[in-house]
Amino acid sequence: MKRGFSLFIVLILSFYSLSSQEIVTADNYMEMMSERYGIIRDYEANIAIRSGSSDMVGSVSHLSPSFLRIDFTRPADQVIVFNGELLTIYLPEFRAVLNQSINQSRRTSAAGASMASAQGLTLLRRNYVPSFVTGPNPVPLDANSREQVVKLRLTRRSVQEGFREIILSVDPDTKLIRRIEGRTIAESEVRFDFTNIRLNQGIPEQRFIYDSPASANLHNNFLFRDTD
Repeated sequence: MKRGFSLFIVLILSFYSLSSQEIVTADNYMEMMSERYGIIRDYEANIAIRSGSSDMVGSVSHLSPSFLRIDFTRPADQVIVFNGELLTIYLPEFRAVLNQSINQSRRTSAAGASMASAQGLTLLRRNYVPSFVTGPNPVPLDANSREQVVKLRLTRRSVQEGFREIILSVDPDTKLIRRIEGRTIAESEVRFDFTNIRLNQGIPEQRFIYDSPASANLHNNFLFRDTD
């Protein structure tokens, strides 16, 4: 009788201990990620982008709050630069430079040009509902991978968002994004892989100044007019 009562007390105390622990929700997890990215001044990584059957490879640089540069090795010499006010894309295949001015009303959206940043995460949390793919515990990045990540599924709040669904694969130790997978309205898939991440290396603003080749053709405001 005493032994059974003692076991009952142990079970009750164990249950109380478990229930008193904080439950990690997907929203809590994204908040921890935001805090992690919030203390990052600058960020460098190798980037691989896959869209359909095409692959792009290069290096990405980000300087808080909204500077972004991607230098591609595939396609060779292609560049994307955003300095907070001007988006520039150089397409060497066409010898073309595409420029887009960003006015004040559009600057908030432009600040999220990199999802793997504090500003990008802020936009994601605002526009998508997070949930765990399989739970808060790490799982393999790919089926046969030894690399462990926590996977979050983001479902859009509004039909205005370009991606129906986004999957974030997050390093459980650093809380940094390892992979972003997006499924568009047209059911096409885009994947961004970030490797060899380096933080707070002292990136200067001068890195985000781009001098286009003199022989390239300039196309200004190719997305929209700045007055729109």
